[in-house]
Amino acid sequence: MPDQSLEIQRLREELACLSAKNETLLAEKERLSKESEALRAQEEELVRLNKVVEKLRAEKDEMQAVIDDLRAQMAWFRKKFFASMSEKHLPLDPNVLEPTLFDTVLSEEEQAKLDAEVKKMEEENAKAIEVKAHRREVRKPLLSNSLPVEEEHLYPAGVKNNPDYVEIGVEVTETLGIRPAVMFKKRIIRHKFVLKSNLQIEDPDRQAFLIAPLPETIRPKSMADASLLADILINKYIYHLPFYRQIQKYKELGVLLNDATINDWFAAVCEKLRPLYERLRVEIMSKDYIQVDESTLPVIDNEKHRAVKGYMWAVRDALGGSVYFHYDNGSRGGDTARKLIGAYRGAVQTDGYEVYTAFENTPGKRMIGCWAHARRKFVEALEENKKYASEAIVYIGKLYKIEEEMREAGLDAEAIRKRRQEESYPIICEFEKWMDSVGGLFKTKTRMGKALTYTFSLLPRLSRYVLDGRYHIDNNGIENAIRPLALGRKNYLFAGNHEAAVRAAIVYSLFSSCKAAGIEPREWLEDILVRIPSYTGDVGALLPCNWQKVAATCGE
Repeated sequence: MPDQSLEIQRLREELACLSAKNETLLAEKERLSKESEALRAQEEELVRLNKVVEKLRAEKDEMQAVIDDLRAQMAWFRKKFFASMSEKHLPLDPNVLEPTLFDTVLSEEEQAKLDAEVKKMEEENAKAIEVKAHRREVRKPLLSNSLPVEEEHLYPAGVKNNPDYVEIGVEVTETLGIRPAVMFKKRIIRHKFVLKSNLQIEDPDRQAFLIAPLPETIRPKSMADASLLADILINKYIYHLPFYRQIQKYKELGVLLNDATINDWFAAVCEKLRPLYERLRVEIMSKDYIQVDESTLPVIDNEKHRAVKGYMWAVRDALGGSVYFHYDNGSRGGDTARKLIGAYRGAVQTDGYEVYTAFENTPGKRMIGCWAHARRKFVEALEENKKYASEAIVYIGKLYKIEEEMREAGLDAEAIRKRRQEESYPIICEFEKWMDSVGGLFKTKTRMGKALTYTFSLLPRLSRYVLDGRYHIDNNGIENAIRPLALGRKNYLFAGNHEAAVRAAIVYSLFSSCKAAGIEPREWLEDILVRIPSYTGDVGALLPCNWQKVAATCGE
């Protein structure tokens, strides 16, 4: 029994020990469980922090892209305002061409050829700059031989009619003088006649009194002669003088006018010119090849009491040169584009503005792009990435070089079409391959990325000029035509309302067409303003491209 009691005691002690160990293990398990939960919480926090870091990195990259873009914009604006914006003779330095992934796309022979083209263009530009710096330009004569001459003879004191001296010659010095414009009264004197009394008795039905009818004018009983009305329009839309400056000018000449009077005259003239304007639109839209562009024109919004940005559209006969300006309440949207060229059938050359994309593959239309706009994008990217921008400009330069050679050779349209398809189109295909190979190297928000995206997306349109020798490689013709609009808004700043903008479109259209026809706008407008109040013929004959001046008569 004592042994059994000892065994029981021992077992109890072991049980107590095991119980203590179990409690220790449970405590340890609980501690480990808490640590595990803490670790899981830390892991979740770490995952969350990693996501925050990734988000911050993405925001950083986005902000850096914005900063890079803003820096590029600042550089571009500095160049625009303080440096030359010419796209010719670009400083293509071959030393900046560093090895890139481009070498893995083109063969060594193709890469060497392209590098040689860049170097050749740089050398040609350097030579052109050197020749320009050292060439002495022949100065054109300042005084035209057609100017009237007034002579002033000067004699030494005491020699005139003095028998002691004999004149042996003269020395002639020419200076340039001017007299201000002269405002004058144009007095129309109508002579009245009466039939002799004996003839009145013999023929009572014969008209006894005769007087020449008063010529019809733009505004009945207005004191403004056609020459004054023409001067007002030419001063504003060719020399860009606002009406208030013209009022000051006329005041110096002795005539006091006010804004209301001049605006009334201007509105009356535009109303008389509107049939010519509408006929010009019909004439241009009947051509089979036109160019279209748009430009801003600030217009006063009477409801908002401030100037708002409006747009003036322009359509140019690409071969004849006549231009039609269109204003539709300042809109630049697709509805206006559809009104303007929706029903047109023929070739339409435009820039890359997205509203023109809707007309792609439209039956009866052939949309053509503008290589000058594509080149301009790469010129803007030169400071950002000189290597690739230079290579793109070299490709486009090859196309323009072919055009220059054909222009100098005086080739006809068929010969131009054939050479474009044999030489220009393969260059475009090679350029497409190059853009496809380097497109992944640039972010879309960079200037180089934007240039590649713009050009690559428009490449079908850009390549269509090779289909017809009459087509132009770019849209520069219409950009030159709308330049007076840009000059005008820098001077008179805005149009007073939508009606004034429509009148501006009428005048710009007719004056631009005068320039295209090579006739003097003042001479044309004065003649038209005299004839149109009583004109009953075809108004198409009065358009600048068809105009023939009629000799004035005095009613003899």
